[in-house]
Amino acid sequence: MQYIKTDGELWASAMMPEGIVERWFIVSGAAIRAGERIAEIRIEDALHDIVAPADGRATIIAVVNDIIEPGSVLATLETMRPD
Repeated sequence: MQYIKTDGELWASAMMPEGIVERWFIVSGAAIRAGERIAEIRIEDALHDIVAPADGRATIIAVVNDIIEPGSVLATLETMRPD
């Protein structure tokens, strides 16, 4: 299992130490593909896309309007194994 986390680099030029989960583009339990846009977070006035790091099945942990910090876990990712 992998974790989908917020990249601390997103806060590089931010004054505030936290952000907010703005929206999810997937539902919990959905199969996702590497590079797919799966969520959007807001840090100050900027929106940032979160993309899937690998193929797998995502389980959402941080719901819309949750306050997040650098490195926060947004979802878990069960990687799909070839048959």
